[in-house]
Amino acid sequence: MDEYSRFVDWDKMDVSAQSQDTKELTCTDLHELKQLARQGYWAKNHSLRAKVYHKLISNIPCRTVTPDANVYRDIVVKIIGKRNSSSLPLPEFVDNSLIPTYCLNAEGIGAVRKIILCIANQFPDISFCPALPSVIALLLHYSKDEAECFEQVCRILACNDPSKRLIDQTFLAFESSCMTFGDLVNKYCQAAHKLMVAVSEDVLEVYSDWQRWLFGELPMAYIARIFDVFLVEGYKVLYRVALALLKFFHKVRAGQPMESDSIQQDIRAFVRDIAKSVSPERLLEKAFAIRLFSRKEIQLLQMANEKALQQKGITVKQKSCLLVFQQNVHLAVHAENFKSEIVSVKEMRDIWSWIPERFALCQPLLLFTTLEHGCSLSRFYSHSEGHEPTLLLIKTTAKEVCGAYLSTDWSERRRGGNKLSFFGTGECFVFRLQPEVERYEWVIIKHPELASAGSETENHAQPASSTLSSSSIPSDPSDRLSPFLAARHFNLPSKTASMFMAGSSECIIVGGGDGQALYLDADLNHGRTSHCNTFNNQPLCSESFQISILEVWGFRD
Repeated sequence: MDEYSRFVDWDKMDVSAQSQDTKELTCTDLHELKQLARQGYWAKNHSLRAKVYHKLISNIPCRTVTPDANVYRDIVVKIIGKRNSSSLPLPEFVDNSLIPTYCLNAEGIGAVRKIILCIANQFPDISFCPALPSVIALLLHYSKDEAECFEQVCRILACNDPSKRLIDQTFLAFESSCMTFGDLVNKYCQAAHKLMVAVSEDVLEVYSDWQRWLFGELPMAYIARIFDVFLVEGYKVLYRVALALLKFFHKVRAGQPMESDSIQQDIRAFVRDIAKSVSPERLLEKAFAIRLFSRKEIQLLQMANEKALQQKGITVKQKSCLLVFQQNVHLAVHAENFKSEIVSVKEMRDIWSWIPERFALCQPLLLFTTLEHGCSLSRFYSHSEGHEPTLLLIKTTAKEVCGAYLSTDWSERRRGGNKLSFFGTGECFVFRLQPEVERYEWVIIKHPELASAGSETENHAQPASSTLSSSSIPSDPSDRLSPFLAARHFNLPSKTASMFMAGSSECIIVGGGDGQALYLDADLNHGRTSHCNTFNNQPLCSESFQISILEVWGFRD
């Protein structure tokens, strides 16, 4: 077919989708490249795609000493010799059971293993890189020889642009990306997340498959289209597509019985057979329709997740560490260690499935309860301050149960002096457990059009006149528990800036989501809610209520 066909089995390739029209790519403008990549400009011309890949990868900023094609030619004989590469053990940083072959011929399949072994020789710092075999296999379809493919993969691995993340190469980076994906699912795919929680005992294990869906299970035509955009736009594209896959899985399988005993296996099977229900174009269309956080915000979230893992000592893939990790995440709310007068163990586990992944590593710790500490707002503050985040649970005399996840230390309220000032981050949310379970996202995140319209909260308090001052922002962004959702990241009018939570000596206000807001009086005996009818949601609880029990929970390592 062309000079880039050496490793391709054309009987496996969809030749009908290939165009022989001669095309060239001359543009260098990043915005135009993004549009062309998303449109699949070079997707139907094998030779053009190969040339575009070469051009894009050649422009990746790399370390000064990056192995090239000549290095491969020098070392491959020493490493492989005359032995059959299929008989050689692969390095531990790849999953030996998942080496995609896509549309490679026999020579290409053997070349994948040879290149992996040579990369292991040149990159001793790589400790965990399950996506590597897929990337090598894909690039071999568009390489003249093994050495050229090796050089291109090395450039991807050796990228030294701190703002351009490409492939995870450590267990810490990989595991934190899985936690970040879980956070994004919780935010953008709530229906699918609810299904995962209902049918899986280990939600994070399901989400830890997200890179496997892309670099392992997806057919060649799909991963190639994704890779087109990935080389132009970077890592964020992978999150987008994985979220879209989960949305389609939920849509197609909703209401149907599981095909296996494992939701994990069901998702893998769906992704392998995705051509039956979703085209590559439709998948990308869905992915880019998601209004995802910015690249900077996702990087900050990833940093926070990495820091949480490091604090737990989970930095390498060891069975003992993984066991502790899974126990911390999934047994944090253990029946033997947990006792609440408001919620059951199962209800607390449901709440745990809503909180950011990095805090699911912690165990609940009771800080305050009106049954023991009395109905005093000052005691509420004294027991809650110094803990970040916290969980507020309320049971009314009418047996209603509601609450709030509060991302910021209550001591922040003092920044406003004697005035009632608002603080917190967009990870705050309110929820209802009785009579029905409902979680409400913060109103300005989910419905940004309401930000300019103001809110009922303004009628009850005087919000801070501006967002958090620069002096209140730690120099290390990973020290913020929710850095990517801090108020300063939202271009909000001053009257609605930082309207997440507030407290004074007279009351507590939690600016809830979807039009919900919760107000508690100083005696902690009475409360009320406000409800915006715009979204036809049920209110948190009665508009005016009496508190039977109130509890505040912290998060213990």
